[in-house]
Amino acid sequence: MSVKRDSAALGERTTESSPRMGEYQDIDAYITAIGQRVRGARARRGMTRKDLSRHSDISQRYLAQVESGQANISVGLLSRVAQALNLDIQELLPPSSNEAVAGQAELQHLLERLTAEQLVQARQLLAAHFEHPPRDVKGIALVGLRGGGKSTLGRLLAEHQRIPFIRLGNVIESLAGMDIPELFSRGGQDVYRQVELQAVEYVLGSYDKVILETGGSLVSERETYNLVINSFYTVWIQASPGEHMARVIEQGDLRPIKGNSEAMDDLKLILEERRPQYGAAHYALDTSGRDIDESLQELVDVCAPYCGPSPPGGSR
Repeated sequence: MSVKRDSAALGERTTESSPRMGEYQDIDAYITAIGQRVRGARARRGMTRKDLSRHSDISQRYLAQVESGQANISVGLLSRVAQALNLDIQELLPPSSNEAVAGQAELQHLLERLTAEQLVQARQLLAAHFEHPPRDVKGIALVGLRGGGKSTLGRLLAEHQRIPFIRLGNVIESLAGMDIPELFSRGGQDVYRQVELQAVEYVLGSYDKVILETGGSLVSERETYNLVINSFYTVWIQASPGEHMARVIEQGDLRPIKGNSEAMDDLKLILEERRPQYGAAHYALDTSGRDIDESLQELVDVCAPYCGPSPPGGSR
């Protein structure tokens, strides 16, 4: 395997570099682009580099060099990274310059210039023009990172509407017969995502109406997230990175900062990488700087039409 620098120190096998360079004339720029896609995919999955190393059998040091654009990863090793992330290898390669991809890039560039409020408006306009509402809304699904307020607001909304509140993580553990960390450790992303999809299908088949709290990384799995969006009125519960972190720590969970001096940078990266997926929800509720009663009232106002015995007539 060839590397940009210090190849002997890496102790990895030399092979051909990755394919599909397309319009990239500078190999270093292409290598850097691959590294950014690997890091972004890992962030969307919510995986640590240690987890990716264990499931791909590639050293953390080498993965760090790949993500920083210092190593020219081989096709074979990139395939192992993709498998550990439960992705097709093509998703880790920079796109070629065909018309469809160019159009997507232009759209992405436009969206990146919008404010958070404008993104919500753009999503609603696109949804109104292109999306078909689910005929049988099964209730409300809450998406977003830990610390946004999903659990607190979800339980209160369920009490207000007198329908069940279900944490998808509990369903996953029940179906798997083990806790989620053990499921990840034994089966990796592939097995976890299979059980996660089964858990959503179980909820859909077991309840008429429900408030469903999903895991933060569910949005990174296209098939599962599409099922959620097409079955529930979906709300992104969000907050500023600082409030996300503070709330998790207040709950006694020190994992975000334990042994990780770059915890806030990692959190910001995860939010940035998942923003397009979270932004696909039908509604975004920002809980930053707001008390529980104020956030709950907005959630009730928005969600009440979708919690009753009959879905609203053809609208979302």
